[in-house]
Amino acid sequence: MTARHTSALEALLVDQSFDGDIYPGEPLARHTTYHIGGPARFYVCVSSLSALSQLVKTCDASDVEWIAMGKGSNLLVCDEGFDGVAFTLGQDFKTCRFDEEHSSFSVGAGVPLSSVVQDAFKRGLAGLEFAVGTPGTIGGAVRMNAGSRDEWIGSRIVSVTTFSPACGLKRYAGADIEWGYRSCSIPVDEIVLECELSVQSALPSFIRGKMEAALAKRKKSQPLNLASCGSVFKNPDGRSAGALIEEAGLKGERRGGAQISDKHANFIVNVGNATARDVMELIELARTKVKEAYGIELQPEVRFLGFS
Repeated sequence: MTARHTSALEALLVDQSFDGDIYPGEPLARHTTYHIGGPARFYVCVSSLSALSQLVKTCDASDVEWIAMGKGSNLLVCDEGFDGVAFTLGQDFKTCRFDEEHSSFSVGAGVPLSSVVQDAFKRGLAGLEFAVGTPGTIGGAVRMNAGSRDEWIGSRIVSVTTFSPACGLKRYAGADIEWGYRSCSIPVDEIVLECELSVQSALPSFIRGKMEAALAKRKKSQPLNLASCGSVFKNPDGRSAGALIEEAGLKGERRGGAQISDKHANFIVNVGNATARDVMELIELARTKVKEAYGIELQPEVRFLGFS
């Protein structure tokens, strides 16, 4: 990368009028649920659409890689870090408004999904109980179509607003988006800014019951007391990734500070100062053993950042 390209980005980030907070060399372990990851060249919290537009367009013009991180709940960052810009959405993307006429929430992508679930519960509104206790932001939930086997956020989306570096703001009707398993058809180079979620009135006892059942199931089956990225692998058609890994005899397998959870084998947990290399060794071990035993190629659900 040339000095001219480097200075273009740095000039923006030291500009006093730039609407955001900039952290050079920020360890990304501080910003992922894994508590793993080396430093980013810059970690930025953008507070407005104009700042986001400036940042992304400058990165693209400077040939500097960027990533929208959210809460880092589905991310494994390389130990050596990320030679690019990792950003999160700040102030202007953290609003949540309820429209009584249409019985829907308009939610900024930077809002934690869990807070929307709680807001709906307090208002006696049903439809989001499946997401109780789910980490991460609305933006990440939309991008990954967060949910369970039976319910997912895509089924509740009325519309999504995104930012495209090439085209600016774009709006999609929820029905026009293809919602898949842990995926959606929104182009990968567009940044989710806001979505509209439909809900409906219900008895508080009904909502509470569904939320308590969902939480109890999560607590019983998932290692929520340890740092992780959530599910590591997507479930193959008709099979459970966790069951395949367990049947391959890998539950409890450990490398350094990382362990294939003895509670749910599709979770690799940080049991103490795990490195990204520790986690990657277990990911490759699980893929190899499952492939050997069942001929099934496990596909990662976790995103990787900074790896060659």
